[in-house]
Amino acid sequence: MSALLRFESLSKAWFGVPAVSDLTLEIAEGAALGLIGQNGAGKSTLMNMIGGVVEPTAGRMLWRGEPYAPARPADATAAGIAFIHQELNLFTNLSVAENLYIDGFPTRLGMIDRRAIRARTEEILARLDLAVSPDTIVGELSPGERQLVEIAKALHNEARLVIFDEPTTSLTPRETQRLFDVIGRLKAQGRTIIYISHILSDVARLCDAIAVLRDGLLVDSGPAEAFDVPRMIRSMIGRDLDGLFPPRTAAPGPTPLLEARGLTQPGVLEDVTVTVHAGEVVGLFGLMGAGRTELARILFGLDPVEAGEIRLDGAPLPAGPRGRIARGLAFVTENRREEGLMMEASIMDNLGLVSIRDFGRGPAGLIDRDALAARAEEARRDLSIKAGDIGRQPVKALSGGNQQKVVIGKWLMSAPRVFILDEPTRGVDVGAKFEIYALIDRIAAAGSGILLISSEIEELMGMADRIVVMSRGETTGALARRDFDRERILRMAFRETAA
Repeated sequence: MSALLRFESLSKAWFGVPAVSDLTLEIAEGAALGLIGQNGAGKSTLMNMIGGVVEPTAGRMLWRGEPYAPARPADATAAGIAFIHQELNLFTNLSVAENLYIDGFPTRLGMIDRRAIRARTEEILARLDLAVSPDTIVGELSPGERQLVEIAKALHNEARLVIFDEPTTSLTPRETQRLFDVIGRLKAQGRTIIYISHILSDVARLCDAIAVLRDGLLVDSGPAEAFDVPRMIRSMIGRDLDGLFPPRTAAPGPTPLLEARGLTQPGVLEDVTVTVHAGEVVGLFGLMGAGRTELARILFGLDPVEAGEIRLDGAPLPAGPRGRIARGLAFVTENRREEGLMMEASIMDNLGLVSIRDFGRGPAGLIDRDALAARAEEARRDLSIKAGDIGRQPVKALSGGNQQKVVIGKWLMSAPRVFILDEPTRGVDVGAKFEIYALIDRIAAAGSGILLISSEIEELMGMADRIVVMSRGETTGALARRDFDRERILRMAFRETAA
């Protein structure tokens, strides 16, 4: 097959620091390339060069054999390149049809030709088996349906190359399978795919070829059938990873730390009971809409609960997050960028968010910046956060895995009794995942309890001492580690059995 897109000695440096170095690679027309690498490996920089967001420092790109040098994103769109980002680029207050035509509406007799817009939108939606009206407001759609609308935009613009960047992060298993079916149809139609994901089994399943970036360099590439997951991991991190999960170094103790009994909130939870012991990792699994995050928010005092009780160390918890933080409850939300971090602030200031009062001095409570800096630097070393000057470097400059370490680190500085971790490894690479798993084990070994919420059954089976399953706001069963079984857990989630 001929090359649709080719990179020749492509490089990009920021202030002399290379992000992509001397990259030579080609993507065959009609094929799917899996692009993998740890956070910070250079994938985003490469995509930004393809998309006309940044200019290469050296080298060149060729599109169908001709020089390709986009000066702005519109140039990439005009060439036939579309991006399906993890954070979708849609106007949720507009209709599906309006989102497809946002760059230019056809007119007839000087007025917008809504009949033509509707007909064309219906045609494209039918090709994607998306049974929604063109007039549907995007904000009313599920995450999976919104993603298909983004793909519909690509088809509307006659994109020849469609780039998927972590597309399954917010999707249910059923929506994920639907997306994979659509990608298969796109390939069958002759479209070229670049698929970026940290879920390596998906990359192997979907792609014809795989390319691995590490520290801005292309370190491995070839046909997908030549790669298994261990080879991908070895190429990404530069060494063998002895297992995906670290061994547990401590067993749960007999002392219950967090006890939630009979929690009921109409339409949200119904008679939910969960207990977390000292040194225990309790996994919480459920499909989208099961009520896992809603339970976490109620436990932390963010949302109300009509009935039931929540105790920590045997005593009732006060209302509201402030009192619960003071009692030793920590909550790492699934959305670190919007809820877990101040992206423009420094790493040091983010690490001090929870424990900032501990550094107040004198009657006015002025912050002792030197003491905070010393404690934050200690946390940085302890958590192996890869950063420069933490007092000046904004947290937004860190990779996803290091950002997540900062989120966990800000809570560790307040020495909590119980951690609620909602999807703590979402959007981070396999190497960073291992480090976060090791951190979870350390927290449990120190005697704290952990409620670990995850959509990945393998993650819970690898890390939890016990798994509680939820479905439609209720608990449908619980399994001890010796009884873990993927099919059994899924049956509970689908309410096919209770155990």
